[in-house]
Amino acid sequence: MKSEPERLLKKHGELVHSESMKVVSHVQRQSDDWFLNTLMLEGYDVPFLYKRQKPYRNLKGGRVNLTYYAATREVAGITMEVMNVVRLRRS
Repeated sequence: MKSEPERLLKKHGELVHSESMKVVSHVQRQSDDWFLNTLMLEGYDVPFLYKRQKPYRNLKGGRVNLTYYAATREVAGITMEVMNVVRLRRS
């Protein structure tokens, strides 16, 4: 039986799965009914973004397993690369 990340990766070729990544920074902010979360991971200069309907515990200093894909976002006229998280689990 295949695990959840393996099924997602097989179905969507753009996805990337990383395990046991150390969280350096975790920020949550509310926007309407959603909580927007930004993770910065050790060894990466790109923010990992996801949103939830409820606040999430602070992940700073912890390790996570992520399934994500690369995207671009324009902020103040500057195009920057971001990673959109599809699946997040504490490891």
